[in-house]
Amino acid sequence: MKKIFFAVCILVLTAGMLQAQTYNIVIKGGHLIDPQNNINELMDVAIKDGKIVLKAKNIDAKLAVQVVNAVGLFVTPGLIDMHAHVFAGTEPDHGLSNGLSALPPDGFTFRLGITTIVDVGGAGWKTFPIFKKNVIDNAQTRVLALLNIVGEGMRGGAYEQDINDMDPKLTALVASQYKNYIVGIKLAHYSGAEWTPVDRTVEAGNIAHLPVMIDFGSATPPLPIEELFMKHLRPGDIYTHVFALLDGNIRETIVDEQLKKVKPFVWEAQKRGILFDVGFGGGSFNFSQALPAIKSGFYPNTISTDLHTGSMNSAMKNLLNIMSNFLAMGMDLPEVIKSTTSNPALAIHREDLGNLSIGSEADVAILKMDKGNFGFWDKTGYKIQADNRLECEMTVRAGKIVYDLNGIATPIVLR
Repeated sequence: MKKIFFAVCILVLTAGMLQAQTYNIVIKGGHLIDPQNNINELMDVAIKDGKIVLKAKNIDAKLAVQVVNAVGLFVTPGLIDMHAHVFAGTEPDHGLSNGLSALPPDGFTFRLGITTIVDVGGAGWKTFPIFKKNVIDNAQTRVLALLNIVGEGMRGGAYEQDINDMDPKLTALVASQYKNYIVGIKLAHYSGAEWTPVDRTVEAGNIAHLPVMIDFGSATPPLPIEELFMKHLRPGDIYTHVFALLDGNIRETIVDEQLKKVKPFVWEAQKRGILFDVGFGGGSFNFSQALPAIKSGFYPNTISTDLHTGSMNSAMKNLLNIMSNFLAMGMDLPEVIKSTTSNPALAIHREDLGNLSIGSEADVAILKMDKGNFGFWDKTGYKIQADNRLECEMTVRAGKIVYDLNGIATPIVLR
């Protein structure tokens, strides 16, 4: 009888343990913002085996191995920084292509709620295998890429001016070989006064069935962006550094600096399907462009950093700082979250990302809205004040807690 009694006790305890571990993580009490699923309300989230398995008003915390106290916090899909430079290397003369100006991703992602980062143009068709081996394969962050139309990638100087190294067929071939990682084609920094680089980039995009991102050149006088939007780019293609006012009249602006209004053809381009990306960078954002645009209701499709060593300690700082800039200018929080989750996912044709749909990979950001007196400034020193700034409390990547600022998970599990 004693043996039977003990056996029954073990079965009961085992059943209780199994019930207690229905979920790996339950995030309790947070305000869920999931733009793709039109959710903007208090809601719990449960994670099991790396996937989102339940969203509900009240999920029993006893069913979770770990419980996250998200009361007073915002729960969002893992953020996507779709304009960064993470092809970090040791070559002093390689710029953003295996060089010293790019940054290793994991040190600049999880502490900001970023679970996916897109390197834009660091590698070309010649150098992408090195990028994959050295960076992508060794990162916990999901690293995707826009392949540079220049075979040598973003090495700077004469390399990026070499039209002969802009090969659409080889670029598209490499993009197809690494289709799980390459999500678009990039043109940057070309300073000539011809359209050939743009057209070759779009040709590669057509062959590979991928969008392109254009960091428009620096010709004097500048090539007209109306012609770029209406005659060269396709719906779904991306124009980056949208709020830049560059010195020397080398790139046309989207806002008329005299009238302080968005140019009419820019509105038409956005309606046509051209996507506009922030790419804040070290010198690619001006409030004189952004403030009139946001005030008039012209919002960027995607908010991004242009992360590199020349931007992270200047006005840009990080993705949450830029998002806070746009909150201060008048965008609401759901729209800002949309611009860093579902919108970039759509732009790079990765609709599996940027959402918390049931069955999706559990990439989650938990954000806090700090209250205080904060200043946001641009490369000219123009400054705006705000009383809100976003901060990351926790990041979950593929169902595992990879960053917990204040220990809001119980129990805390060391990585």
